[in-house]
Amino acid sequence: MTLVNKSKLLYQLKLANQELVSQFEKSTGFSITRYEMLLFLNAQGPCSQTQLQHELGIDRAAVTRHLKRLQDLSYVTRKRNDLNNREVYVQITDFAQKELANCEQHHESLEKDLYFGLSDEEEVQLLTLLNKITK
Repeated sequence: MTLVNKSKLLYQLKLANQELVSQFEKSTGFSITRYEMLLFLNAQGPCSQTQLQHELGIDRAAVTRHLKRLQDLSYVTRKRNDLNNREVYVQITDFAQKELANCEQHHESLEKDLYFGLSDEEEVQLLTLLNKITK
């Protein structure tokens, strides 16, 4: 593939990302990063901010900023480790678990808003390809 074609591909990915993330956030009321944080905490249970940072592949300042917002909304609690005051543990709240469940229940109506123009099989293929690129 020529450099020009690679540039066009990357630019189309950028535009698609902007559009799809915007649709997701309008439909769910969650930023995609905060939603992923909540999903991880819901599945993983309490963990350190460092674990969350590594899982999501974002910098420490971004994790702190997102968690501060989630804490302000009563979606997470944060507590310093008694043995190591520099380490902060994060836990999802019952309220956030209910909000995630509500999002999932409303998935059918969200699906209309989040229609990507792809079949289920194509979405799986795209996810596989994107994971291959980013891992």
